[in-house]
Amino acid sequence: MIQSHRRRASLGALLAGVFAWTPFGWATEGYFLEGYGAREKAIAGAGVADSRDPLAISINPAGLVDVERQATFGLTGFSPDRGYTTSGPGFVAEGDVRSGRGLFPIPYGGYAAPIDQDSSWGVAVYGNGGMNTTYSKNYASQFYPNPFACPKPGVFCGENAGVDLNQAFISAGYAHRFGSVSIGVAPILAIQIFKARGLSGFGPFSVDRTNLSDHSYNWSVGAGVRAGAQWRASERLRIGVAASTPIWMSSFYKYSGLFAEGGGFDIPATVTAGVAFDLLPNLTLLADWRHIFYSQVASVGNSSQAPYLFGAPNGPGFGWRDVDAVKFGAEWRATPDWTFRVGYSHNNNPIPSRDVTINILAPGVVTDHFSGGLSYRVTSNWTLDLAAIVSPRHSASGIEVTPAGPNPNRRIAIYLSEFEVTAGLTYKFDAAPAPAGIAKF
Repeated sequence: MIQSHRRRASLGALLAGVFAWTPFGWATEGYFLEGYGAREKAIAGAGVADSRDPLAISINPAGLVDVERQATFGLTGFSPDRGYTTSGPGFVAEGDVRSGRGLFPIPYGGYAAPIDQDSSWGVAVYGNGGMNTTYSKNYASQFYPNPFACPKPGVFCGENAGVDLNQAFISAGYAHRFGSVSIGVAPILAIQIFKARGLSGFGPFSVDRTNLSDHSYNWSVGAGVRAGAQWRASERLRIGVAASTPIWMSSFYKYSGLFAEGGGFDIPATVTAGVAFDLLPNLTLLADWRHIFYSQVASVGNSSQAPYLFGAPNGPGFGWRDVDAVKFGAEWRATPDWTFRVGYSHNNNPIPSRDVTINILAPGVVTDHFSGGLSYRVTSNWTLDLAAIVSPRHSASGIEVTPAGPNPNRRIAIYLSEFEVTAGLTYKFDAAPAPAGIAKF
């Protein structure tokens, strides 16, 4: 028994070592992913009331009591198309300006096991999301009324412009069943890195222009907690609710002149609620709602037009509003070997028109996500998991805002579309062996 526990702990450490340090790129609901594992992605991130794999920790740790002993891991290839367009005379680079770097790897992994009939534990490592823009300096910029006042070429007078934010979570969870109700809790360790380029033109409007842009990657670590509950209301109906605290992060000291509160960049709190209904014994319908508290993080939620300097305690941010997302999914376990899934989610655009200019750096404006996927049991223990998500192009526009004030002669429209494919494997340790004489490949 001791050796078994040691092997499980080693597996968790291995997952952390393999996945926590892998770079990844954008996200969907603002800068959060809509789901983390292949199953969750295929049903558009729904599942707070229905848990079937170790990535339940990422949505509702209470669901661990319904997960048999298994390990899962996989990789998402994420491809966003983002940029902005302009109309009318103005100061930032004109035309249809597209960001480079169009493919990002996003890994995930997890392990879950029962402790006894009514309790379970698990560990998961997954990319929460992030944001990336990479604009070439070949786009000439006139960020000031006098075109010759721009010290360097580039979108914001600072040559190659853009930001790169990566976030990863490592979470261990415990769940216990009390009759028809399950309760779970999962502490979270978060790691994030950030880099900004080409923003030297904001120097006169920063409290610390030496720590504003063009530094190397800056690491930040922090912690929080996710907790949740599931209630089996009837044989067919299950109800779930979960919430996470803010993830309180150490500051990006190399960018204390950019982010409010001297480089503060906490990860916002969330709350999720939903239902799962077994329309048939092998067909489950799911519906979730998630709220992300972006506005509670100063560097994200403060308006870009705040009358203070960048980096100040109440300094400008990206102006993001809170996001509400509704998610719908269906899972059909067609045979013992084949499972098929579809999903759709919709969220509001977090970026108001008044803050469009600064969000050239972070155009997280997509609102609709169409998903699908399947699982195929290759052997009695191994299952192949596949998922894909398409997020059609969506845009938001507003009057250009410069350090000198609004420019009513120009409108800027930021846009984003996304496509992602996920492949993973799940190993079920206690699966019944295939009948003698039958081999599957």
